[in-house]
Amino acid sequence: MRFPKTYRLENIAEIIGCSFVGTPDFPVLGMNEIHVVQPGEIVFVDHPKYYDKALNSNASIILINKDVECPDGKALLISDDPFRDFNKLSTYFRPFQASSTAISETAEIGEGTVIQPNAFVGNHVKIGKNCIIYPNVVLNDYTTIGDNVTIHAGTVLGADAFYYKKRPGFFDPLISCGSVVIEDNVTLGALCTIDRGVTGETRIKQGTKIDNQVHIGHDTVIGEMCLIAAQCGIAGCVVIEDNVTLWGQVGTTSGITIGKNAVVLAKSGVSKNLLNDKIYFGAPAEEAREYYKHVAKVKNLVK
Repeated sequence: MRFPKTYRLENIAEIIGCSFVGTPDFPVLGMNEIHVVQPGEIVFVDHPKYYDKALNSNASIILINKDVECPDGKALLISDDPFRDFNKLSTYFRPFQASSTAISETAEIGEGTVIQPNAFVGNHVKIGKNCIIYPNVVLNDYTTIGDNVTIHAGTVLGADAFYYKKRPGFFDPLISCGSVVIEDNVTLGALCTIDRGVTGETRIKQGTKIDNQVHIGHDTVIGEMCLIAAQCGIAGCVVIEDNVTLWGQVGTTSGITIGKNAVVLAKSGVSKNLLNDKIYFGAPAEEAREYYKHVAKVKNLVK
């Protein structure tokens, strides 16, 4: 998430009440998670296991719970609880805004777009031309919809990320202030749920068709011209490249990549990266031919 203007490091430290390492006027442009963070932005880290990854990431400012050596050209924000303070920044720069109408006054709706009764269009939502938004669709704040998009009844775009830190006696949510972007010529079936990014975006690229009751987690990117059948569950931070087909009830773990033109057969569980141009099946998913060979060998053993 980019801030509305450039802030000074000392300004950010004052907002969250922490100390800093670096020049007071060090420029801060925004904040993001480590997998999408860009130069000028803040990333947070609160576990020694990930210190090096954060310090060597694209981030220019590291919100960290230890006073470590600062890499050249970067700055540190020293906090006793980086998770808490990252949430403070999310709330400060993108606070919750209640809507008083079903279609927000700040929404932008393109020519020829039809919004059916009982749909909700939140603050700063942008909808392109010639779209159809069916009843009971929810488009939460900062959602962007391209041209010629169809969204069937009951689908929710922009719910919070399923991202928690376990504290003594409770789960502390990482506040979501990102967005969902749906490109041109996408169709979303009924009762789908697409979570917004934590600070970045969840994106569905042009031409992709998604069946009913599909869940897509935060910060996931789905490529062009993909087909995703009913009841698939796609975790957060997944990259699905162009022309991929996922058949019914495929599930994935987070942070993986499924290569171009791959096909994953129904009820498969994807636990690692999948290569381009191959057909996969099983849980964990493997090349379908290899899976069928294994099944045949087991049958022969039984005989």
